[in-house]
Amino acid sequence: VQLQASGGGLVQAGGSLRLSCAASGRLFGNYRVGWFRQAPGKERDFIAAVSWSGDSPGYADSVSGRFTISRDNAKNTVYLQMNSLKPEDTAVYICAARVGFTGEWPYWGQGTLVTVSS
Repeated sequence: VQLQASGGGLVQAGGSLRLSCAASGRLFGNYRVGWFRQAPGKERDFIAAVSWSGDSPGYADSVSGRFTISRDNAKNTVYLQMNSLKPEDTAVYICAARVGFTGEWPYWGQGTLVTVSS
């Protein structure tokens, strides 16, 4: 499984961005694709995840109600729509995949930088 994240950039506070995570290789309905972020000097945090079948989206409290994770079957891509962005959302955003709802995340893409200016 290979993952390619894109869509980061510079945006003003209150603005929106949509990140994409393009997946290649063999993924099945029981895979989960997730987004994480890592701010400078901080640990990597879970943001959101969705099953490859499109079911069961889940969010961290810090982004619930502002971010939406979705999947496009035809494009083998998972999106993260980010609205009402705040300066504290500034981080490198990374997508990952695993089988099922628990356990390690063995598949990681490279990060895409999101910078939110105040």
